Amino acid sequence: MGDLSKIGRVFFAIAIAGLGLQTIIYKSFPYMLFPPKHSWIPGIAVIACIFGAFLLYVGICIALSKKSRSTSLLLGFVLLLIFCVGFVPYLFVSNTYLNWGEWETTEKELALAAGAFVIAGCLTGNTENPFLGFLAKLIPFSAIIFSLTMICFGIDHFLYAADTADYMPSWVPFKSFWVYFAGSALIASGIGIILNIKRNLAVTLLGIMIFIWVIILHIPKVIYAPSPPEMRGELASVFLALAYSGIAFVIARGEISNK
Repeated sequence: MGDLSKIGRVFFAIAIAGLGLQTIIYKSFPYMLFPPKHSWIPGIAVIACIFGAFLLYVGICIALSKKSRSTSLLLGFVLLLIFCVGFVPYLFVSNTYLNWGEWETTEKELALAAGAFVIAGCLTGNTENPFLGFLAKLIPFSAIIFSLTMICFGIDHFLYAADTADYMPSWVPFKSFWVYFAGSALIASGIGIILNIKRNLAVTLLGIMIFIWVIILHIPKVIYAPSPPEMRGELASVFLALAYSGIAFVIARGEISNK
């Protein structure tokens, strides 16, 4: 499990650094990191570059094990802040909060925020700073929050099975079966984490399943994207899925601590 946890941290580090580099290059936020329709904000390109540099820095710190706990905590805080004051208010202002599917992107951002706290929980470092000490108190809840988002994603597979099947490669047979299988696996893994039922096995299989999606689903989508905007979205999805896989592997270690 120790080796699996290291792999998970590397996956997460690559994903965060990749999202940061993408944000800097395109001077725009990936779809899951900031609410839509934000181009009106003055200096948004500059803000995006600063945020991208922060993500790149955090990814490098985690990869090199330099200030990795403190930077992971700060990342979790920033993403959680965006979730609370950005995504959730946007859903209410746009009057789409009653539509289950509209919460999907918001849940993706929340899962990434929870993952940052999960990563911080398996690392050591000085958190004597009062603010970092406060953030560390959120670590014990991080795996539960992550599992709840996985359950929500699993429900999405059942509610929007047709759309999910259309997203799969054309060569995959029995698409509906795999959609429902994946949805069931996401829900089962989330419940396994929450109720501690075969937890390590459930979350390890979850990480493997999501990593398989990265290889056979998300990367080909980037390669064969019909236009640059779609390619950017698919590339962000590659990094997001890689991060989720890494988070799952770290949870499988079973040694997440706020100390």
